[in-house]
Amino acid sequence: MEELIKEYGRGYRMLREAIEGLSEEELRYKPSPDKWSIHQILIHVADSEILSTQRLKKVLSEDEPLLMSFDQDAWANGLGYDRLDREHHLLLFQLLRASMLPMLEQLTNEQGERVGVYPDAERFTFKELLEYRVDHVRGHLAQIERVRNAYRKSHE
Repeated sequence: MEELIKEYGRGYRMLREAIEGLSEEELRYKPSPDKWSIHQILIHVADSEILSTQRLKKVLSEDEPLLMSFDQDAWANGLGYDRLDREHHLLLFQLLRASMLPMLEQLTNEQGERVGVYPDAERFTFKELLEYRVDHVRGHLAQIERVRNAYRKSHE
């Protein structure tokens, strides 16, 4: 759990490092019309963090709370991710992670086993939800790298 919490705490820095030195053109490049740009990926990561922080807090404080998902493509399209401020969203992500760290550093084994339930009755422990948050950033870091590589190939 300790390593998981450490990586969770490094999420913002990892995202920053992944985009360091990229031009606005690179950040806005879409490998295909149905794929997200790095800019859109970063907005998504922040939006996802808003909801996930709420889920984590619900599981820590309520008995078997109902957890809700969201339609990420509907959010990206309906909220106009292309027009949103990337820096504001990165800062929001950073603050959300920082706000959770004191709770995570005090986490007991019992709290790690607390459960949240989705409408389809699928149950997740707090620890599993936290693992998913770490994996979510890892997955999007890999996606950012794929978009960077696609941009480079298209400009050779």
